[in-house]
Amino acid sequence: MRKAVLVAPNTSETPANGESGPDALVEQRGQTLIVTMNRPSPRNALSGEMMQIMVEAWDRVDNDPDIRCCILTGAGGYFCAGMDLKAATKKPPGDSFKDGSYDPSRIDALLKGRRLKKPLISAVEGPAIAGGTEILQGTDIRVAAESAEFGISEAKWSLYPMGGSAVRLVRQIPYTVACDLLLTGRHITAAEAKEMGLVGHVVPDGQALTKALEIAEIIAANGPLAVQAILRTIRETEGMHENEAFKIDTRIGIEVFLSDDAKERRSAGVRAEAQTQLPEPLISRSACSAQWPAGSEDDRHGLQAADKVRRPQRQP
Repeated sequence: MRKAVLVAPNTSETPANGESGPDALVEQRGQTLIVTMNRPSPRNALSGEMMQIMVEAWDRVDNDPDIRCCILTGAGGYFCAGMDLKAATKKPPGDSFKDGSYDPSRIDALLKGRRLKKPLISAVEGPAIAGGTEILQGTDIRVAAESAEFGISEAKWSLYPMGGSAVRLVRQIPYTVACDLLLTGRHITAAEAKEMGLVGHVVPDGQALTKALEIAEIIAANGPLAVQAILRTIRETEGMHENEAFKIDTRIGIEVFLSDDAKERRSAGVRAEAQTQLPEPLISRSACSAQWPAGSEDDRHGLQAADKVRRPQRQP
């Protein structure tokens, strides 16, 4: 059954942004939570309300055992255009630092210094510029529509990428490519983003969320403790020396193997195998030929022997 929930702080009947509904929508489909940035007129530019809802959604993902995966997307064919520049003309961004009104907790919405305990998939349609590309870097699996556009444009406006790109981007794509994007502020296509490894999937326009949901469904069917443990290992060992990382890897891995979840799934797997007749294993050519000692007649004999094992003999 599809379960839909809208999460938003107290708002007036007519939203200040002139859009339909709150600045972000939160909907649960099965075991996946979908967070939709919902200010399409300004191309889903960030607002205080939007960021507050997003932070609440991240908390929900981490704390609700019924949620196994999360998707971040945008309404109206846009992902996110970053800071609301119109609002910034009324109050310059730097003023909030001077007058003490800056709320550092809001930066959690951009996933700066915070990573979810469960997989976060981004489904990008249209522009993901400035803060949009910065949020993208905090997601684990990234799906982009063919017409999606990416860029970190803050330097063009004499601003700084406060979402963490000056630190994060050079760790996710080649150094010189990251510097190019950060220092020029130029925009790139979905195809370019995939080529450099910024996104993993490019799909036809209008299909990003569909693809993200397909991936989420596959992940949700896996062992939840195993999925979370793999993510935890990736994050805790980032930048570590390999041998030190293996210590964490082993500790976390043993915890998973000893869990009730692993025991139950192994038992279920054994029961499933007992009900299914598995095919005879095939011996590979490389394995067979490797067994023939050096100096024997010809390796062709080994390959012929392998073929006899692989193929049943015809009855006369």
